Amino acid sequence: MLTHPAEPAWRQALAGAQMLFVAFGALVLMPLITGMDPNVALFTAGLGTLVFQLATKRQVPVFVASSFAFIAPILYAKTNFGLPAVLGAIMASGMVYVLLSAAVHLKGTGFIDKILPPVVIAPVIMCIGLALSPVAVNMAMGKTGDGATQLVAYPTAMIISMSALVTTLAVATLGRGLFRLVPILAGILVGCTLSIILGEVNSKAIMQAPWFALPTFVAPEFHLGAILFMLPVALAPAIEHIGGVIAVGSVTGQNYIKQPGLHRTLLGDGLATTSAGMLGGPPNTTYAEVTGAVMLTKNYNPIIMTWAAFFAIALAFIGKFGAALQSIPVPVMGGILCLLFGSIAVVGLNTLIRNQVDLAEPRNLIIVSVTLVFGIGGMSIGSGDFTLSGISLCAVIALLLNVILPGNKGWKNKLPHDDADNTPQL
Repeated sequence: MLTHPAEPAWRQALAGAQMLFVAFGALVLMPLITGMDPNVALFTAGLGTLVFQLATKRQVPVFVASSFAFIAPILYAKTNFGLPAVLGAIMASGMVYVLLSAAVHLKGTGFIDKILPPVVIAPVIMCIGLALSPVAVNMAMGKTGDGATQLVAYPTAMIISMSALVTTLAVATLGRGLFRLVPILAGILVGCTLSIILGEVNSKAIMQAPWFALPTFVAPEFHLGAILFMLPVALAPAIEHIGGVIAVGSVTGQNYIKQPGLHRTLLGDGLATTSAGMLGGPPNTTYAEVTGAVMLTKNYNPIIMTWAAFFAIALAFIGKFGAALQSIPVPVMGGILCLLFGSIAVVGLNTLIRNQVDLAEPRNLIIVSVTLVFGIGGMSIGSGDFTLSGISLCAVIALLLNVILPGNKGWKNKLPHDDADNTPQL
């Protein structure tokens, strides 16, 4: 077990604030896209991090917050079932992690290699990014995500969105040190500054909001249709979680797959997601941006994530802060999402390349091809409470094809090694 030298509390607090700063852009962007309360997302990210630390005996320097993998199913399920039903489905998704945790504890990681090889998980991740691309483009052009309503005039929207996008690109590629880890935040700041200059920010809501206010917590409801729609999507973030745990272990020089154990980290992530759904927040996942900050600062003490969690919870009770976040114009988010959603797809593509999946082999070609078309095309099967479509359906199809098609000899992942994908969490 890693030991940490004693350091003043104020240094730990400062390091924790820095970690929250790194995670902040992606943390609040996800609830803003899906129409959730960003203050609730801040609260549940802080709570989830504390729950994760409890489950892992505070041995892993990890911060958990909003997962982009769930954006598409949340948008769809919210329209068809309502937010309370979505929250119930999020809680159920968290329990998938808990079940995986129990299975890993009892049987080891071998079964994950068998049912979720790269050829299955990669096209699902690609679908998550590519299926969302119309949402990003519509928002960048000043429209609602579905393109039905023009919220900001097209010329103004393009100026704002492209400025936010270019800033994000520049900081991600040209930034140095800690600054390079906050491209999303930089893009939001530039986009919002331009929006204020161009008169696209409604300051009235900010002025009227109280300084201190309870986050708008929402109670979940359990709807079978929403749960069935959301559950398959949890598989991709579960694999992403494994990569994140390996990545932070490679940074700190520890093997967290063995100690505290993958079953504990999966349990922590699952309980964090379930607790978020219970209060009205988005699903949680480990943040690779924070892993990058840990690597840069060489501060491996998990207690800094405790401080980051406390700061997130404290910010959740500042009413004007939440109102300011909700006043961010659509083009600002749209411009940044043009990069983020594409990056999610690239993570899936990189998974295929890194694991040398031979797409000339008919079995692999079939799994990837059908999964991509079903996921991106929006194929729907069933009716009423038993409808599966889009990403949820493509995840199920990929799993079934992997089991049914001949030639499945499993895939030996190198879980304990340090060559895991360290692509930034989106």
